[in-house]
Amino acid sequence: MRFIQDLRENDFIKNEIYLCKSKQTLTGKSGKSYVSLVLQDKTGTIDAKIWDFSNEIEQYDAMDFVHIDARVNSFQEALQLNISRIYKGREGEYFPEDYFPVTTKDVETMYREIKDYVNGMKDLNLKALAEDFFINNAEFVKGFKSHSAAKSVHHSFVGGLLEHTLSVVKLCDYYTTSYPVLNRDLLITAALFHDIGKMEELSTFPENDYTDDGQLLGHIFIGANTVSSYIKKAPKFPAKLANELIHCILSHHGELEYGSPKKPATAEAMALHFADNTDAKMQTITEMLSSADPKSEWLGYQRLFESNIRRSTKGKE
Repeated sequence: MRFIQDLRENDFIKNEIYLCKSKQTLTGKSGKSYVSLVLQDKTGTIDAKIWDFSNEIEQYDAMDFVHIDARVNSFQEALQLNISRIYKGREGEYFPEDYFPVTTKDVETMYREIKDYVNGMKDLNLKALAEDFFINNAEFVKGFKSHSAAKSVHHSFVGGLLEHTLSVVKLCDYYTTSYPVLNRDLLITAALFHDIGKMEELSTFPENDYTDDGQLLGHIFIGANTVSSYIKKAPKFPAKLANELIHCILSHHGELEYGSPKKPATAEAMALHFADNTDAKMQTITEMLSSADPKSEWLGYQRLFESNIRRSTKGKE
């Protein structure tokens, strides 16, 4: 199988199977209609175009697996497929696990680390909250371990939410060892819960797309509301502590323009925002570098970073 991350300009691929993530019929400037697709495998996605409708050998839809013949072109500094033949794949002709991006880290090892952080808490109210979700709720744990953390950009793969959450927790744990002003249990709990709303904001694979709740409410509100609903039923959970925890979740994007209903107003909220932003940005550039041509030093202008990104020299390991 030719994985998307291995495709290069001018390659010709024949009878390869990909997941058709999306399909649109559009009209070009000349008035002629064409088909625009997004194809996916476990290594990423790629745009594809069908300029001649006769190349569609049989009917297929978004979320179908499709056989294609295509030439790999470059358009606006990104690879694109010019498809010369496409038809629907049959069950048994492909392995679904080849088409869903999956974390490269061991899920159970990461989950054990999450449990260790929960078990290490000293604040009984925060520990009980974390235990009820991350240890005692089997359905929640199953979804948490398999969910992605985004539709695209970073951690948009099976296990991505677990991987991102653990990274943020570890960064926050480091902050608490360097800055005694931080309430460790509060910050660790906030890190554990900051993105749980994504389990309702995004559908599972193969779609991994925004749900109605995700579009209307967003993961920040969903997550804060989930925690708030639990706390209202918890006996004697301190109101001040509850507000501080929920504030961390509400403000973890840092700025109103990035979706936070509130800007960080406590040391823990600021630390959570910095940890979340650090992991998101470093994972984004990691994925960017791994998907680019390994022979290319300059990756071109990247809008997210507002900079022309360059591959740096890597020493011998």
